Amino acid sequence: MTGRGRGSDRSEDATVGVSERSLFAAPPTIPLPSPLVAAPETRPLRAGGPAPAPSPAGGRIVRVRRQIGPISLPRLRHGVAKAAELELDRGIAFLLVPVCLAVGAIAYFSLASEPDFPKPVAVVVLMAVCAFVSRSWSKTHLCFMAVLLCALGLLAAKVETWRAGTRMLGSEISTQLTGRVVSLEEMESGRIRLTMDVISTARPKLRYAPERVRLSARKIPPGMTAGSLITGYAKLLPPTGPVRPDSYDFSFDSYFAGIGGSGFFLGNPTVVSPADGEMPLSARLFSGIENAREAIADHIRGSVGGAEGEIAAALIVGVRAGIPDEINEAMRRTGIYHIISISGLHMALVAGTIMGLLRGAFALLPDFSARRPVKKYAAAAALFSIAAYLMISGVVVAAERSFIMLAVMLIAVFFDRAALTMRNLAISAIAVILVSPHEVVGPSFQMSFAATAALVGAYAGWADHRAGKTRPPPPKRSLPGLLTRKFLLATGGLAMTSIIAGSATALFAIWHFQRVSPLSLFANLAVMPIVSVVMFLAVASALLMPFGLDWPALYLMGKGLTAMIAVSAWISERSPVDGVGLISQQSVLLVTVALVIATMATTWLRLAALPFALAGLLTVSHTRAPDVLISEDARLVALPIGNGELAVNRERPNEFATDNWKRALISETIVKPEMFDKTDGQFDVASPADLPPGSPFYCREGLCLARHPSGAIIAYVEDRKTTWKACAFADLIIVNDATAYDTCHNPLVLVVTKRQLARKGSAAVFFNPQSATTRAGIEFAVDGPYRPWHEQRKFSREARGLPPYKKPDKPDGKPAQ
Repeated sequence: MTGRGRGSDRSEDATVGVSERSLFAAPPTIPLPSPLVAAPETRPLRAGGPAPAPSPAGGRIVRVRRQIGPISLPRLRHGVAKAAELELDRGIAFLLVPVCLAVGAIAYFSLASEPDFPKPVAVVVLMAVCAFVSRSWSKTHLCFMAVLLCALGLLAAKVETWRAGTRMLGSEISTQLTGRVVSLEEMESGRIRLTMDVISTARPKLRYAPERVRLSARKIPPGMTAGSLITGYAKLLPPTGPVRPDSYDFSFDSYFAGIGGSGFFLGNPTVVSPADGEMPLSARLFSGIENAREAIADHIRGSVGGAEGEIAAALIVGVRAGIPDEINEAMRRTGIYHIISISGLHMALVAGTIMGLLRGAFALLPDFSARRPVKKYAAAAALFSIAAYLMISGVVVAAERSFIMLAVMLIAVFFDRAALTMRNLAISAIAVILVSPHEVVGPSFQMSFAATAALVGAYAGWADHRAGKTRPPPPKRSLPGLLTRKFLLATGGLAMTSIIAGSATALFAIWHFQRVSPLSLFANLAVMPIVSVVMFLAVASALLMPFGLDWPALYLMGKGLTAMIAVSAWISERSPVDGVGLISQQSVLLVTVALVIATMATTWLRLAALPFALAGLLTVSHTRAPDVLISEDARLVALPIGNGELAVNRERPNEFATDNWKRALISETIVKPEMFDKTDGQFDVASPADLPPGSPFYCREGLCLARHPSGAIIAYVEDRKTTWKACAFADLIIVNDATAYDTCHNPLVLVVTKRQLARKGSAAVFFNPQSATTRAGIEFAVDGPYRPWHEQRKFSREARGLPPYKKPDKPDGKPAQ
């Protein structure tokens, strides 16, 4: 779809450098009629003399009238039909294949209940038959094919869900756990995070034990490596749901990652036996790769040291758990956190570095280069290098997707095709969707493909624009002038790349993370040259590491990372608040449609993207922010009280949840509760109506009260026996007791119990003072029938309405500790 301009032949690949669009261009002698331009106006000459010359003003009026003249419906239909025919000739039908597959996958994950296998299979078979029968009617055939592809996307998602079949822990429990270490990472806090395959459990023995868990430990034995068999007493926790409705679902991610539970060792684990030959071949292979990753990461940390060493290890082998939190936050605020995650940028820099080095080396052998396809040799070496990079980086999802995309592009070079085209991007998207359909609903897939599609489409349009113009030969410049021009062109290209990619991904970032990076353009302009040099040094160090000659490259890499950290910290300190609140899902869908049309269409039909983009931007703010947010464990409650403050009911609230809530509710400050003891008479719960609107939480004897700016009173109680005290004055009561029930029996009072939250997840409450039947509405994160990644929710003690488990008393009558 892209490539060099039409007719460009000044390269070794002149035969393949022609734009693919030019092969299907409209004939120049028969221009495509546009429905927006009226037919030329003809007037008869007056008898007896020549027609009077129109005035300049009249000529301009005539030209404007011809351009914006009345639009004829038949001409519009004819123009659309001609443009659509040209789009089909240029291959837009194939570009829409991944779009249809993605629509089907999104439809599956958006269903309210889990469908049975026969239903999607029946739809696929029916649509396939209809598409086969309708081959003679092109328009009908295309419609049936689109529906068939959507059904295939839905079926692929159903197959992946069935294939995953992850056993999810239903309730927290402590047990003696024995398992084999899959991977281990040293975290920034000093703890060690272990991913383990569970072999057995004891005291108690779990009847439905998860197959893989992720645990943390304070300390591990010196001889523990990936593949070691270890044991220890651990507390296991079930995967958590979203921290609020419509936010990131950790149980969804855990299900498709195969992680059935998480937790921590109560003591230090011990090694039962080291890795041995009894392991399956695949386990031995992955253990060997993991041990090599850890060895390389330790070598990099030892050579570079500090936070720079942690970032260098993240860039080379994908181990990033040890990066300090303040550096992570600075890079998020400045919009350069994508540098840390191994993805398309790193894969492209590695492939580009390898290809550049080999092409430069082959240039030193002109006779050999003239006889051999050295470009294909360089592409093959680049493909091998990114495959090795994928394996050594841990085969994370983002790197896997980027590898598929780049592999398609490099393989295209083998067949003398343009590497960076929309067709190759579609092939890689099809591969990713068919292998991992659940990635379609994640931020990584959406943002990476949106950015890539926008860049490919923008530069394809620019290449076509330049190809149609004749340009004079460039004037001769002095060396300083030439260097200045190259620098300005590189800076302008980098700026346009950042603007295009940032614009394409902005709404997706807001939807998933409720944050933007106002200074991301300046940060990327300042950091990307450093990152390019750092990645070149990373490739050089990887090539020199087997010979023990990598210390100069690692030293320089550390200095470059020091500069990158300093730049990101400086810009982060000057960046305004990046929390922007919630946006509507409708706006994201409309902008996505606009992006698809704008990047895939090649004729004037791309103008159809404008109304969708405009409608998406106009509906961005059509979302009401919740008045109260409640965590799924019923322990944390928050409400905005004005002036950018968020009141919570805990002195030590969960930091992750409060950070998410602050961005969603556009709050900057956390206001902790005022605590009063029994003897303190400053707080009287008998007169809560005296609390002014916007009051934070005031807590005494298991009862906390707050007042929303709208005037609604929120009560939080620890024991169901205290609920009746709040029924007379509260509009919302949260009961942190699984055995509680609605004791108020008043439609004007909303009672939320721990059992409800355990079964349905976190909640968002909306007050409606104008309603005469109810004062508040509620929305749960997991409302409705359970999907496979939420089935475990109904097995916890809280979900069954049981009190917390207590150990039986000792024989001497003393309570168990």
